Amino acid sequence: MENIRISELYDLSHTIAADYLRGFEYPWEALKGIKDLIIELGSKLSPEEYDNPAENVWVHKTAKVFPSAYLGAPCIIGPETEVRHCAFIRGSALVGAGCVVGNSVELKNVILFDGVQTPHYNYVGDSILGYKSHMGAGSITSNVKSDKTNVVIKSGSEKLETGIKKIGAMLGDFVEVGCNSVLNPGTVIGPHSNIYPTSCVRGVVQPESIWKTGGVVVKKS
Repeated sequence: MENIRISELYDLSHTIAADYLRGFEYPWEALKGIKDLIIELGSKLSPEEYDNPAENVWVHKTAKVFPSAYLGAPCIIGPETEVRHCAFIRGSALVGAGCVVGNSVELKNVILFDGVQTPHYNYVGDSILGYKSHMGAGSITSNVKSDKTNVVIKSGSEKLETGIKKIGAMLGDFVEVGCNSVLNPGTVIGPHSNIYPTSCVRGVVQPESIWKTGGVVVKKS
């Protein structure tokens, strides 16, 4: 379980939530406070750099938000980020610099580090996506178990009780998720790992691994 700590998954120099995240050991522990964090951070943003089109909504002046996108409060949209047609930001979304939130993408209670791409038909809820991670078209995070019990993080025979009902996926830096994949509740994917398209992923994927068809996992050579 050593590789699932915040310090192992993320380079915190690539998010304005760095100081907040340093206060936790595991990333899912940070999910509960994202809403309050965004409001606190947003209130300190410079009006010379950020527009404030609605209460508790901040958009950097270099960001591009398409007219059909919905920005629910609270949210922060960082520099040079694109929020494309029909994107649905339900709220509690902290989106970093140079990100892509694509057509028909839904975000809820998330932190997206700088350079994250969710370009096409993605649902990302109760999740934290590391620097330059990428969700292929149609890939989603499932954030509630079918039996509605608390999420348990599993790595082989090891189990870690979270005491939390809603946890999506924790993607380390530079993770690539293939198209139409489902990341089950409590999935943790280590940095520089790749997930094959149409995969059904659960548990902990170690850093620099490849999740292949049928759930076969190999280390990158």
